[in-house]
Amino acid sequence: MEQFKIDIDSGLSAVPKTLPSKYFYDKIGDDLFVQIMDLPEYYLTRSELEIFTTQTQQIIDALEVKPDTYFELIELGAGDGLKTKKLLEALDKQHYKFDFFPVDISQNALDTLEDRLKTELPTISVKKKQGDYFQILASLKNTHHPKVVLFLGSNMGNMTDATATDFIYELSKNLCENDKLLLGVDLMKPASIVLPAYNDSAGITRQFNLNLLHRINQELDGNFLVESFSHIPEYTEEEGIARSFLVSNSKQTVELKKLNKTFEFEKGEKIATEISRKYNDKIIQKIIQGADFSITQKLTDSKEYFVNYILTRGKNEG
Repeated sequence: MEQFKIDIDSGLSAVPKTLPSKYFYDKIGDDLFVQIMDLPEYYLTRSELEIFTTQTQQIIDALEVKPDTYFELIELGAGDGLKTKKLLEALDKQHYKFDFFPVDISQNALDTLEDRLKTELPTISVKKKQGDYFQILASLKNTHHPKVVLFLGSNMGNMTDATATDFIYELSKNLCENDKLLLGVDLMKPASIVLPAYNDSAGITRQFNLNLLHRINQELDGNFLVESFSHIPEYTEEEGIARSFLVSNSKQTVELKKLNKTFEFEKGEKIATEISRKYNDKIIQKIIQGADFSITQKLTDSKEYFVNYILTRGKNEG
């Protein structure tokens, strides 16, 4: 709660105003995002799921894990585990020896995933971890077991390129030689495909974004008039970054009692809530160039909307 207060205060005090996208994911937000993944406009989940469904064995082969050698399968931002279950099922059927470590900021998402896996894949060993990615990776590094890290769903796309570069570098420092990173990212494509994914006709993405204001009201005793804000996405093909904003529809003042503060909004003023970077090989190579990773495999869906890169950790300590 304390970090939430600090981050919301900092974001709403900034010029221009921002709110961290990681706070979308409370229980309501988790449920709304599951709905988003099923929307016809939201191609990202379907595209990556296709890769995991139709190229499961290619993924396993590229990861270079051995059936008789124990390894740790770690998923950062595990969410509902929809795609990962395809991989888990195949590994289980082929009698690979591993533990599955789902890592997520949302305890609710982890608990839901664990319950689902107990029912659907009861023989899988699940060791859920709630908290900071790097702290958890650092604690697991001490085990010295081979590791496969999954970072799927274009989660890296929510970072700026500079932040992503730092993230990949820190991630590489927490892995050892020949450990793997399976990185799922969204590819550059026309605005006619990208924009509807962040502004669906059913309005679920709008609810998802506006739910953050509901959460602030509830947790910080605020008086945001949620209906007085609109959800607006923007995307230019040249830049390749989708941006989401909450836009004030009028001049208004918002009070957050637990911060003992008020915040002024002009009509048309934007709160930046999320970015979603789209990639190509050149951008990825630039991001990983300072880390000790090399691309050893690349798998795309049939429409080439999405790609899963398999990166292998080199010998150096970074």
